[in-house]
Amino acid sequence: MDTQEFIKNFANQFEDTDASEITMETSFRDLDEWDSLVALAILNMIAKKYGVKLTFDDMRQTNTVQELFNVVESKK
Repeated sequence: MDTQEFIKNFANQFEDTDASEITMETSFRDLDEWDSLVALAILNMIAKKYGVKLTFDDMRQTNTVQELFNVVESKK
């Protein structure tokens, strides 16, 4: 799995946040646009693009894009 592709797919779930603001070190919970609907969109994107079904508990254990990427990698 490519990190740049993951960042792009992750960033596409946000309507008002510029994709250039999102890196692997981004603490996505600190983004103004972060809410439960964005979390659902991210979980759905991960299931569709990477074939990995994460739970809300999986998501709650992560704070950065890198941590989320690592969880997805570990479940592949």
